[in-house]
Amino acid sequence: MRTLLAAAAIISSAGFGVSQTPVRHDPIHPYPVLPVASASNQIDAIDAIDAVDAMDAFDAFDAFDAFDGEVSALPPAPWAKTDPADSLYRLAREALSRGDYKRAAEIFHRIPERYPQSAYAGQALYYEAFALYRSGGDDDLAAARDRLNQLKQKFPAIAKKDGAQLQTRVCGELAKRGDESCAASISTTAEGPDVTAGETRTLPGSQGRSCSPDADEDSDDRIAALNALLQMDADRAMPILQKVLARRDACSVALRRKAVFLVSQKRTDQTANILMNVARSDPDQEVREQAVFWLSQVPGSTGLLEEILKGNSDENIKEKALFSLSQQNEPRAQQILRDFAVRESENSDLREKAIFWLGQRRSAENTEFLRSLYSRLTNEDLREKILFSLSQQRGVGNEQWLMNIALNPKEDIELRKKALFWAGQSGVAIPELSKLYDRMSDSEMKEQVIFVLSQRQGERTAMDKLFEIAKNEKDAELRKKAIFWLGQSRDPRVQQFLMDLINR
Repeated sequence: MRTLLAAAAIISSAGFGVSQTPVRHDPIHPYPVLPVASASNQIDAIDAIDAVDAMDAFDAFDAFDAFDGEVSALPPAPWAKTDPADSLYRLAREALSRGDYKRAAEIFHRIPERYPQSAYAGQALYYEAFALYRSGGDDDLAAARDRLNQLKQKFPAIAKKDGAQLQTRVCGELAKRGDESCAASISTTAEGPDVTAGETRTLPGSQGRSCSPDADEDSDDRIAALNALLQMDADRAMPILQKVLARRDACSVALRRKAVFLVSQKRTDQTANILMNVARSDPDQEVREQAVFWLSQVPGSTGLLEEILKGNSDENIKEKALFSLSQQNEPRAQQILRDFAVRESENSDLREKAIFWLGQRRSAENTEFLRSLYSRLTNEDLREKILFSLSQQRGVGNEQWLMNIALNPKEDIELRKKALFWAGQSGVAIPELSKLYDRMSDSEMKEQVIFVLSQRQGERTAMDKLFEIAKNEKDAELRKKAIFWLGQSRDPRVQQFLMDLINR
């Protein structure tokens, strides 16, 4: 899916514990080289960078791992320096952190074996099982199940807090490989009770409804089982998920939120309609938002998403619908975004989102539309977003179009500066920027050219021009700006240049 700058905010607001690593800082380049000291006078490019990361997460992650935060991949930091197993624990933790699962499992195994009274014994047993699970061989998985059974007997508190989901996932893998007892266990857990029972407590946001004290844990365990069942037998899992999503009690909200995600991961003829029904009728706002968001992953959802845009007044829901439309490969989806961007009755922030997503889908229609829309708009924020969006579509003449905006004295000075910045980021030739600097009389625009050149410090011609400005510019303030940005560069000539300036 072609997306340069994506929806970090959307994914995080959807409630998934998508890893804060932030998942991708390389494959979707080039995204803007943002100024360290001068972001305040550019477009709000932080939105752009935040968004880059999550779309990649969205494309490439092990989806279940991404929202299942309970199975922790890294043990707690060492906490008992005087413990006889401390050094072993550190070695095992380090091996696990670099993905050497076999080695980590071996070392973790030694801790409870040699030092059964160690403060690290319980964690070591759990993380040995985790490392074996990650290793993934049949024997490793069987050993992981054994370790987790030992954990239940010896360290029930750790088993209850951390071990249940891992055991479900281990069992799910074994079930896929023919283990009948695990298959039966997974099915039982996935089916689950319709209503939680036993001792009750009131959960936050449950509006006085009482739930089992283990409701949160039960939800996580059941979702892990449903995910495993979905991989084993989708025809059996989907009706169970639909039954979960049909619940309306406050105590099942967490379960429904995660069930929405699982439904979206299995493409059936009913997937889009199931999610649409949730979007229309679930009593929980976040569940509804997630249903719309995950429609982005279901081909053929364009009509349903258009219906949401037209028939829903909730701005958060509309924002998710705009994103989901941007991920559909049908030309109709792009036309809906274009129509929305033009519609003056819509919230301007949402129109900005539509413009943003149009910029991420390179096409002659989108380019022509955005250029035309810029000339018709009076809203400065919307015009600014168009400048940014067009800068993301390279090789279709947008660099020169942006330069024309920058050179137009009738344009607002801030928009001219932003157009110049994005033209520079889009790869406009350094000689053209140099000539622009020489013929400009406006000091504000000249300062912006200096800044744009500073963002191309990997190109010798850009640095040459900064050296020239620092030496020969008559305006002292502009010379200072050039010297400042030279000082931020790694050009090996800068040190000598600065020394010459000091000594002259």
